[in-house]
Amino acid sequence: MIATLSSADSPLHHETSAMRERAVSGYPGGTGRAPGTTLSAVTERNEPTNESAGGPDDASGPDRTGGPTAADGHPRPGPPGAPRTGARGEPDAGDGSAASLRDYRAAFRAARAPLAVLNRDGLILAANPAFGELVGAAPDDLVAATAADLTELGTDPRIWAAYREVLRGHSDRLRCTRRLKHPDGQFLWAEVTVEPLPDEDCVLLSVADISDRHDLLARLRHLQMHDPVTRLPNRALFFERLAGALESAAFEQHGTGRVGLCYLDLDGFKAVNDTLGHRVGDRLLSAVAQRLTHCAESLAERGAVRGGSGHLVARLGGDEFALLVEDSAGTEQLAELAQRVLDALQRPFDLAGQRLSVSASIGVVERAATGTTATGLMQAADTTLYWAKEDGKARWTLFDPERNAHRMTRQALSSTLRPAVDRGEFTLEYQPLVGLGDGRAQGVEALVRWRHPQFGTLSPNRFIGLAEENGSIVELGRWVLARACHQARAWQLARPGAEPLFVSVNVAVRQVWDSDLVADVAGILAETGLPPALLQLELTESAVMGSAGRPLQALQALSEMGVRIAIDDFGTGYSNLAYLSRLPVSVLKLDGSFVRGFRSQEHPNPADETIVEALVALAHRLGLTVTAECVESAEQAERLRRIGCDTGQGWLYSRPVPPDRVCDLIGAGRRQAGA
Repeated sequence: MIATLSSADSPLHHETSAMRERAVSGYPGGTGRAPGTTLSAVTERNEPTNESAGGPDDASGPDRTGGPTAADGHPRPGPPGAPRTGARGEPDAGDGSAASLRDYRAAFRAARAPLAVLNRDGLILAANPAFGELVGAAPDDLVAATAADLTELGTDPRIWAAYREVLRGHSDRLRCTRRLKHPDGQFLWAEVTVEPLPDEDCVLLSVADISDRHDLLARLRHLQMHDPVTRLPNRALFFERLAGALESAAFEQHGTGRVGLCYLDLDGFKAVNDTLGHRVGDRLLSAVAQRLTHCAESLAERGAVRGGSGHLVARLGGDEFALLVEDSAGTEQLAELAQRVLDALQRPFDLAGQRLSVSASIGVVERAATGTTATGLMQAADTTLYWAKEDGKARWTLFDPERNAHRMTRQALSSTLRPAVDRGEFTLEYQPLVGLGDGRAQGVEALVRWRHPQFGTLSPNRFIGLAEENGSIVELGRWVLARACHQARAWQLARPGAEPLFVSVNVAVRQVWDSDLVADVAGILAETGLPPALLQLELTESAVMGSAGRPLQALQALSEMGVRIAIDDFGTGYSNLAYLSRLPVSVLKLDGSFVRGFRSQEHPNPADETIVEALVALAHRLGLTVTAECVESAEQAERLRRIGCDTGQGWLYSRPVPPDRVCDLIGAGRRQAGA
């Protein structure tokens, strides 16, 4: 045991001590601390002193700090960590002031903050009464106790590692927040600080009660992480919980290792806000939130969701909600939850005299947590929600990897369409348009192909729709038009004296709206030298019918220029025949669905034949020619010829071929016609 310091008896010693007291700060390590003062002597436990052993000048008496004395009167070295002593056996404060050290010791004991001095092994050397009150033990009984056990520093691996670094002298400070249990059974939040003591081989541990501050921060966090309308967790808390669920599910040994998500959007909620106001809309959102919570809790009570705490209902914003299921049991569980939600929301809502009915579209995703990211899971859920709306709304849709792969392919194609034109990845093939009366090729239709470096050669139906959606059809269409006109002029020059071939080029309606098609055509014809009569532009029926304003003016200008206008896929769009007399159209191309009914002589489709015959007659009365698409057999060609179709196009004559084979096909067709 280490004895306490005793007061000196001589007046001179009292005067010297008083002077040194004024020079010393009352806080260890403070600016007024005397050089050489050590906190170790301050923090030792107070032991009874033996006043009869000798006065302050008696060098042969026992050491006042408990250190052994040699025969020559000098103190023997104490154990490591023990306070250093001077020549007279008193703790060495640099100036020999015992009174200042008593001040330190008194401050240590009187401090309201729990304090403890630890050795490098984390064992308590001394503790003040506040620390003893905190842990429910007398300070003397805490000597040699493990501080980490008393302050919960060993329960968190990261905090434990940082704590060990401070003990070893590799770190200057540890400050962390721990939840401690008071002897009265109440819990408190405490800020625990551990830092080395200057010039000492020990560390100081201090504890500050921050329960009030922690509760305030908890309330502020609750407000920050919850939606004020529905009181549900908001987007920030949802993603925090989702990330934690994925991490724990991937490493937890006893769980399923899977996670599920129902991502829903209310159908037509905007109409509620627009017609009834946002106040009613907010009430509806709150009512929806209650029903969603009830659905999740009912599954939890049945044991479908682990322990009732493995689910989270959140409002992500607007009319979007999410139901997260941790440790999900598979797609059947998520499908059951989604169906429960649909059934619950289909029941009418009574809100302040308003009776409302709503529905929801739900995207359902369920997968293993390993290899899954929060971003990837939400992307899959958002895609599946889009499918549910696309499929008709008021339903749930399960994530389909194949369908998603197709969507990803579309996205990849869409994003590379524009640079593909500059890289020269597109090429043209040509399919002949043959006169049904003489079998001779009168023209060719230019069909674009995309030689994609990853997906191979793609036909127009794989990318034309995408090009129209993202606007790249304007640049692509201009390239196709220029390339086809150059090729048609080359054929004309290569076959002097022969009847020239016209070239037919498809034009998207967006080309008419988003570019100056008339100027483009005029410039290309002037550049190539191709006569306007050898160019035919094909527009779909849905694009032409109902045209007014700029599209109609463009078609009129092109027709006056001498360019032929054809309506493609006629009979499948609006079929407003009144427009045929107003539009500058010269050719109708019958959709292949009509021609397919001509395949079998034994089982003809009289309705198709009647429709085609009527359309051909009408077109001829209006001065238009008729081209039949998808002609695949001589039988079809003969029946179409008898009805009165002018030209045919299809595999009977040729599949689309590169430009260098067109002349050979034309020559072969003329020989057959001559035979």
